[in-house]
Amino acid sequence: MAMLDQARAPRALRNILLTGAALPLLVAAPARAQDASPQAAAEEEILVTGIRETLRTSIDVKKRETAIVDALSTDEIGDLPALSVGQAIQTITGATTHREKGDASEIALRGLGPFLSNSTFNGREATNGSGDRSVNFNQFPSELVNNIKIYKSQQADLVEGGVAGTIDIGTLRPLDFGKMRVQGEIKANYSPYQDKVTGSSAWGWRGTLSYVDQFKLGGLGEVGIALGAQRNSTNNPEETMAGSSTWVACNGNVTVINNNCREVTQPEVAAGTPFYLVPNSIAWRQISEVDRRDAIFGAVQWAFSDRVELNVDAQYSDRTFVENRRDFNISEMRRSLTNVVFDDNHVLRSFDGSSSFESTASNLERAEEYLGVGANLRLDFGDRFTLNLDGAYSRTIRTEIERQVRLRTDAFDVNGVRTAVNNQRIPYRYEVLPGNFAPTITIDPRFDITNHDLFWDDARTRRDESRRQNEIWGFRADGTYRLDGFISSVKVGARWAEQTFADYDVRNELNLNPAMSEDRRINQLCRTQFPQTGFLDAAEGNTITRWATFDPICLMREYAGSEDPGLPAELRSPLNRDVTERTLAGYVMAEYQSELGGTPIRGNVGLRVVNTQLTSIGLRSAFTVVNNPDGTISLTPTPGTFDTVTLEAQTTRFLPSVNAIFELEPNRLLLRAAVYRAMSRPAPSALGAGRNFSLDVNGTTIEDAINEIRATGSPSLKPLMSWNGDIALEYYPNRDSIFAATIYFKEFGGGFMPFVTNEEFVIGGQTVSVPVIQTTNSPDKSQLWGVEVTLANRFSWLSKPLDGFGGKISYNYADTNFESPDIRLGDTLNPVTGAITPGIIPPASLNGYSKHVLSAQLYYEMGGFSIQGIYNYRSQYYQDFVGGNSQNRYVRDNQTVDLRVSYNVNRNISLRAEATNITDEPKVTDMPVPGSIRQYHYYGPRYFLGARFRL
Repeated sequence: MAMLDQARAPRALRNILLTGAALPLLVAAPARAQDASPQAAAEEEILVTGIRETLRTSIDVKKRETAIVDALSTDEIGDLPALSVGQAIQTITGATTHREKGDASEIALRGLGPFLSNSTFNGREATNGSGDRSVNFNQFPSELVNNIKIYKSQQADLVEGGVAGTIDIGTLRPLDFGKMRVQGEIKANYSPYQDKVTGSSAWGWRGTLSYVDQFKLGGLGEVGIALGAQRNSTNNPEETMAGSSTWVACNGNVTVINNNCREVTQPEVAAGTPFYLVPNSIAWRQISEVDRRDAIFGAVQWAFSDRVELNVDAQYSDRTFVENRRDFNISEMRRSLTNVVFDDNHVLRSFDGSSSFESTASNLERAEEYLGVGANLRLDFGDRFTLNLDGAYSRTIRTEIERQVRLRTDAFDVNGVRTAVNNQRIPYRYEVLPGNFAPTITIDPRFDITNHDLFWDDARTRRDESRRQNEIWGFRADGTYRLDGFISSVKVGARWAEQTFADYDVRNELNLNPAMSEDRRINQLCRTQFPQTGFLDAAEGNTITRWATFDPICLMREYAGSEDPGLPAELRSPLNRDVTERTLAGYVMAEYQSELGGTPIRGNVGLRVVNTQLTSIGLRSAFTVVNNPDGTISLTPTPGTFDTVTLEAQTTRFLPSVNAIFELEPNRLLLRAAVYRAMSRPAPSALGAGRNFSLDVNGTTIEDAINEIRATGSPSLKPLMSWNGDIALEYYPNRDSIFAATIYFKEFGGGFMPFVTNEEFVIGGQTVSVPVIQTTNSPDKSQLWGVEVTLANRFSWLSKPLDGFGGKISYNYADTNFESPDIRLGDTLNPVTGAITPGIIPPASLNGYSKHVLSAQLYYEMGGFSIQGIYNYRSQYYQDFVGGNSQNRYVRDNQTVDLRVSYNVNRNISLRAEATNITDEPKVTDMPVPGSIRQYHYYGPRYFLGARFRL
């Protein structure tokens, strides 16, 4: 199992053992459930609700599907046992989540990253503000969703894409629901970490209202409507330490004073030169946040007759959050490193250094708007032929504005008095003590980081604005012809889709050097008290607990002359991406049923053909050199020098699939087999044609300043293809029980690896040839195999009142030799010769790949009372940065424990209490090798208390 932090190991082991303690009961349950008493059999006629109903419905969905499917389904709105769709999905076998802001966001299936999955909403592709193809499930309230299906094996009529599988979120069809329902729910939530923030409320709330009804229209048939809305107003407290996103390998034999450490070369490493890994900077960040989300869902189901039906649905979500950030930066982590100690994995354990210190104040606002609309028309032509026509539109717009002001240290304080250190750069010591993942920083005792007078020099204001817009238009037609005999039906269909992704990322920056008297005035005017108590007190080893902080809006107003300087006049930039992807696909699929040696067999066989055309537009510009007051330089695009570069690519892929189900014991014991070819496309943001200049903060010449140039994407990237095989055995002793085990295998036809090519840029009037780092498809093949197991049972075989217990446990193990080299320090491919130059650090694996994923649930229901505990564990995984072309980042093992309690006062009113992350688990990431701490986040637990009514 991947590494567990020593400090967290006892807690993790305890949680795993507690989960495992329920295993004997779960294993024994199916066998004993076969001998159910007549009383238990009679229970089948009793209306089942709550957690038991959800698990029973999910088992039934899995049994009926032809492909290998796991589901979470309920007949009622608002009964999914989770606070968000992401939390709900991670209870499904083989599914796990990546946590952002303390909640489940993007989903990984079978230990494979989100980019290997395909996500759909009511069977249609959905957009994302992150720039990848996964869905931010935080956007959708679980109270307005009633079924989630995960297709582990492919079949030809599914939307193309998804080596790991396809996640489909479904909303209610009002006619199928069949009854009138008005439902409302109000929840209060409490965040203990927010209670540590001075002057803010730790309380938030969410309110949900839905209405479902059906109406007879006489000669026009019957229509059903479903409407739902939610307002969620909360906060997401966060405490974090983070290193920069660029790390270098420093020569362990060379000590450099008053300058940066010298980077080691690949030939030096090959010759045995020791080296260690270090970030450019490191920062402690305190965050106060206000978060609001409004969501509206609607559906109309109109049955004109038994042969004609129209379904229209729409989803809208508008989420806005505002963060006030207070950072303390050690901005020159590579400078003057002495007494360096590092281990055999090149991970820093301790050193002495000196650096400028910075207090940076920021205000970040993000608004994300999602809109999805779809319409489906079903036409039955007699009893044999059905035609489905479907059109859909999905759009996500994410806008982010950050206003930031940096203040640095100097040899003098803001009053002109020489400091005790007598230098801009402050001596400090860095240590990672045994048992801790938080580095211990010991600062020269002559320097007090809480003293506002010491932060005033080299003032810099920045206003960054980014905007990402992702749109998908899609149309499809599916025809089904039913037959008698071995072939029960034939489906033929076609799909056309156009996806666009466009963004800009622009900056207004001022580097200032006013008179000291002006600095003094602003410093005194904009000071604030450190806004939190107990900062990172849960991070063992941390010594940075408070520092001098300032009001970012005040600083921006006084230094820049306006609280918001606004957008620059020129929005065009070499960073910008403009990607258009057009897809044309067609398929044919036959469903069959027969017997083989007396054993019923059914399934489908099909072929899907997918043609993809890509157009990526980028900008190239000359650059002007700007000399900053602090002696460094920066580069800005020269106005009027933009040239457009258009890059095009095209692929055609054939995706055959076969699914077979052998009913070894009808309705009880099923053997499933699937063989299929699958594809996963690169993220739209990874297909951009832009260029990003990374500058060294200490560079004083063009050669020194250009640290590297990275492409903002690689339009030539091809889809990741795989051949797949699955074998599953499923045993259903009764409606509340399942034992399922699946073995699966995947062979990938090439992964991704970096390559470097020289490009010419005009900088300061001179033509400079600079290496540009990009990503391309690897020529290597790799394999993955895994096994997943699901065990669920209601303990009806126990005597009362213990028969109210039930549970589910699922586990996925996967192993792969897939490699993702680090883009700066890993293997590189020569695009001309095809030769591979070995890197100096090991490669990562698949993005999002975890070897172990475990989910366990234990519940008790009796009368109107229910309680449920959910434990989720995920072992270490590699997480790529959105857009790719970044260094390798690893998320350490993580686990969560959630609790839910509800009580039905009567058939109309129920009370609910919920708690998430009750063990206060942080998220810890390493870079660019495991064990090299880059970042840790603390979110804390959250508590919810609410009431729901139904009419």
